[in-house]
Amino acid sequence: MHLLIDNSNTRTKFALDLDGKLSDWRAIIPTSALSETTLQNALQSHNFKRITLCSVVPDAAALMAEFFEQPIHHISHLSRMPITIDYPDPSKIGADRLANASAAVLERPGPAIVIDFGTAVTFDVISQAGSYLGGVIAPGTASLRDYLHQKTALLPAIQLQEPRSAIGRSTEEAMQVGAVIGYRGLIREILNEVCAELGGDPAILATGGDAELIGKGIEAIDIIDQDLTMKGIQVIGASNHQF
Repeated sequence: MHLLIDNSNTRTKFALDLDGKLSDWRAIIPTSALSETTLQNALQSHNFKRITLCSVVPDAAALMAEFFEQPIHHISHLSRMPITIDYPDPSKIGADRLANASAAVLERPGPAIVIDFGTAVTFDVISQAGSYLGGVIAPGTASLRDYLHQKTALLPAIQLQEPRSAIGRSTEEAMQVGAVIGYRGLIREILNEVCAELGGDPAILATGGDAELIGKGIEAIDIIDQDLTMKGIQVIGASNHQF
């Protein structure tokens, strides 16, 4: 078996590649809680021969490299991938963005845009020829929501949910409108500009924690897939390990 690890700033997710299929089993550890103990507890019942690690947290990647005895492939711009890279400094592209782009070209041929609703929201753009061109980075929904609570005396902490109307009838409802409906406006405007510059008819895919909530109100999004990053890690790992 082949262990797949998606190590982001907020959470570290684990899945297994079973002969080319993603397992139903998943484990999640808050990245801030990663340790030998939490790794042992999450993985002790599973045997695997190789690991593919997609990490944007260098300290966490170093911890896992020290912990695991199995061969690890660390995804980078040097990995063999189903995409090419047309970017001034490929070493600066996050491993998660390369995984998302790799998964996107497997979902649909032709140009594509991947929106990843994580700690930051990222847009990754793939050309008609399957080249990674670059993208956009903007604050994630949590950044906007938490900033208002932390920087004001009277605004409460909220959990994001669909507003009942565009006119908030309480402080909490008003914040929901700004955080959800307002955030969709940011996503739409970025998409409009990127699509106009890219040309063609790109497939638009979304993934990440808030993809379902925010994405369901954006008609341009074709596919919402919470496994998109894992699928990219899987295909890159299969191309770079000696099976």
